[in-house]
Amino acid sequence: MKWRIACLQMDIAFGDPEENIQRADKWLRVAAEKQCDLAVLPELWTTGYDLGRLDEIADTNIKQTAAFLAAQAKKHRMHIVAGSVANKTDSGVENTMLVTNRDGQLVKSYSKLHLFRLMEEEKYLQAGNEDGLFMLENETMAAFICYDIRFPEWLRTHVLKGAKVLFVSAEWPLARVDHWRTLLLARAIENQAYVIACNRSGSDPNNVFAGHSLIIDPWGEIIAEAGKDEEMLIGEIDLNKVAEIRKRIPVFEDRRPQFYHFSERRIPLQGMGKASPNE
Repeated sequence: MKWRIACLQMDIAFGDPEENIQRADKWLRVAAEKQCDLAVLPELWTTGYDLGRLDEIADTNIKQTAAFLAAQAKKHRMHIVAGSVANKTDSGVENTMLVTNRDGQLVKSYSKLHLFRLMEEEKYLQAGNEDGLFMLENETMAAFICYDIRFPEWLRTHVLKGAKVLFVSAEWPLARVDHWRTLLLARAIENQAYVIACNRSGSDPNNVFAGHSLIIDPWGEIIAEAGKDEEMLIGEIDLNKVAEIRKRIPVFEDRRPQFYHFSERRIPLQGMGKASPNE
């Protein structure tokens, strides 16, 4: 099965959900005109990292965003992996990714499991507690958000449950663009899965973002890569290739998980002073 994928590497208006929804509307329309089967948005695309005002600008129970995405998906007959949005719940604000199928049905909401202390997410956001697995057209896929990719065991958990495609939405800073590319390539190679990663472009008052959205095949080869500026990245994936690669090097057949479990001890790290997000 071949799919045409669009990563919408958009700039984000800081703390302005109405403006960002208009921008997303434009980009989704272009993706549909390019005959894409699926579009991916970046992390926190409605608000950016205006964390201090999330109580004011977050979408309560993602109602507005879910309605917008349902209408867009149905109108364009296109699946949407809608990055993530600030989701105001009774227990606090979560960083929540939404996945909508081409019929306009919400098939998944996933809240970011790992909060990034370098950008003070833990002060303003509640961590999620559920997996990112979902189905589109009878294929198993999984969704992750930014910092999640530094936890290979989290992504592997989803692949062991059948995920063939790993979607990543991010606001990854330019200062660590080499980490972004290296981690994504490693996640594709070790899991023998497609990795489709949509980062934002542009800047906010505190950060400059990397862009460089990527579509990577299960062999670790880059199908398409964006530059630093705002653009739409388009690439084609063939889900049949996942089985071919996994047969070529049978990593999952050769696993010996009985040796992988151990009692984890938390060892305090010394000399870990607070760094700047742009370091």
